[in-house]
Amino acid sequence: MNPLDVPPDPAVPFQPRSGRRGSGFLTGPFRLGTTPSATVGPYLAIGLTWPDGIWAAEEGTEGGIWIRGRVLDGNGVIVLDAMVETWQADPDGGFPSPEDPRGAASYPGFRGHARAQTLSGEFGIYTLKPGRVPDGEGGLQAPHIDVSVFARGILDRVVTRICFADEVQANAEDAVLRGLPEDRRNTLLAIPADDGYRLDIRLQGDGETVFFAV
Repeated sequence: MNPLDVPPDPAVPFQPRSGRRGSGFLTGPFRLGTTPSATVGPYLAIGLTWPDGIWAAEEGTEGGIWIRGRVLDGNGVIVLDAMVETWQADPDGGFPSPEDPRGAASYPGFRGHARAQTLSGEFGIYTLKPGRVPDGEGGLQAPHIDVSVFARGILDRVVTRICFADEVQANAEDAVLRGLPEDRRNTLLAIPADDGYRLDIRLQGDGETVFFAV
């Protein structure tokens, strides 16, 4: 007799027995499997991605580049369930947001925000290289992309930025980069590649990426 079967027209409310040990339903050891892996714990992946997620700029936009990289844990192992979010200025240094005190900018084919997963072993976003923006102290920041990383084992996002290794003069003038130990600055510098730039994000350990308190 299957303990989950409901008899036809039961005389009293009927509750099928569960499949717990000793019910007569199980024929072997009862083992629970692991829950599905998803960014920031199980069950929260729905809605985290959408068709335009990786496109900070429309595909084919003039000057478009790919930013690619891996997210690595403290042992140097690739994290396959991380999520990387980016926010940046357009090539003129404007933001497509009314919160910009200079006013919302509008650049053809550009929306500024992207979100990518690492299921394939690396993240990739399509965007435009940002321009320089004011640093609040009368100078200009080097071209950069603000980055938030979400992953298993991280209860809150970690925040970093992507700068560009070929912006030598701008990087030398950037207050944020100048404030870092010289041997840590390269953790923020994306290296030119055939179709854009590459930068790995290391969450812990040797070569740990510089993260910022925000």
